Amino acid sequence: MQRTVQIVVVEDDRDLANGLCRALKEDARSIVSCEDLKSARDQIFLTNPALILLDINLPDGSGLDLVKEIREKNLPVPIILLSANDTDSDVVKGLELGADDYVTKPFSLSVLRARVNTQLRKHEADPPGDVIRIGDYSFDFERMIFTVSSEEVSLSRIEQRLLKMLVLNRGITLSRDVLIDRLWTDGAEYVDENALSVAIKRLRDKLSAKDYIKTVYGLGYMWVKSDE
Repeated sequence: MQRTVQIVVVEDDRDLANGLCRALKEDARSIVSCEDLKSARDQIFLTNPALILLDINLPDGSGLDLVKEIREKNLPVPIILLSANDTDSDVVKGLELGADDYVTKPFSLSVLRARVNTQLRKHEADPPGDVIRIGDYSFDFERMIFTVSSEEVSLSRIEQRLLKMLVLNRGITLSRDVLIDRLWTDGAEYVDENALSVAIKRLRDKLSAKDYIKTVYGLGYMWVKSDE
């Protein structure tokens, strides 16, 4: 069964964003559009997409700042910059910060598709290590193998997704609303907030992680950042 990959398009021009989403849509490929840095951060850092198309000029800041944040978090996701500038300085800076490629507006959609497919192939050919090690913990999200002191622990699908969101955002408080929205994506109109509390408790108990999974009262939850 072919695995679905996600591409995040960060572009504030709605017509262009819609065109990009249509052009890039394929079987086993999910396209998510974001109009600003804030929504892009929420999407990227919680879902770890396969590729990001990123406009440099956005209404709430520069896409280059997001490139820097992504690389500082050691996320290996390919980034293709979209630039409307007729100078090379922003593109050069973006590449130096860790972007993988760029296209200058206006551009051919067929050329953009080729660039996207090239980056996805490169990423699949040399996939990043998806094993996260923190103290006595080893979390292999590719093979879904989770161990504590070399002892394997069985986690439900919800617990796996919850764990991944927490550890990829170590030191960052994730709100209850954001976690509920990302964990239960089956279109249910209402999810009892107690379901999240239960999932957190079960994950803590299974991993013996009460010192790592912190409740930030009135806000949400955090995986406490350590020296690892």
